[in-house]
Amino acid sequence: MTPPDRTRAARSVDAIDWWLWQPRDLATLTFVRRADDVLLMRKKRGLGAGKVNAPGGRLEPGESPRDCAVRETQEELGVTPRGVADHGRLSFQFVDGYSLHVYVFRADAHDGVAIETDEAVPLWTHVDRIPYDEMWSDDRLWLPHLLAGRRFAGRFIFEGDTMLDQRLELVDELRSDDAVWRRRMQRPASAETESG
Repeated sequence: MTPPDRTRAARSVDAIDWWLWQPRDLATLTFVRRADDVLLMRKKRGLGAGKVNAPGGRLEPGESPRDCAVRETQEELGVTPRGVADHGRLSFQFVDGYSLHVYVFRADAHDGVAIETDEAVPLWTHVDRIPYDEMWSDDRLWLPHLLAGRRFAGRFIFEGDTMLDQRLELVDELRSDDAVWRRRMQRPASAETESG
């Protein structure tokens, strides 16, 4: 495993052994399409509060990424995505030590009407007017690929809100037996509690 202090101090993607890297949290993002619009939201609290993003959040113990994607979209905006398709994997290492692995989904249908919740304000946005300047800086690299139906994998180093380094690649397919998720599911409950 990459020593924690080396990972924490990493300021470039190449400084981390990504095969052994283990994120602190697993999360999802789900982009719901409606014709030429995509459902975004202005986040009210938590990581990225104030930024525009898609609904998403952390996986609960034993939950699959797809189930989390549906649950988080329902909780944050009152919408149930349908036809949920896996489009990306994003790994984030922050120089303060926080790390996050994100499963990115796209849904081309939904049930319900988007509503404001304690978590977020819904924003149906035309795909040509996505407010990238109000989003995390990595979004402008991979979101156009998702909207075009392509699959991708990315690794990013952040210091606060500033992206220091990145690697993004298009992939033909995403493995359904994702090793990061499998490792997390195999960790004993005590290890899960200790990690935060």
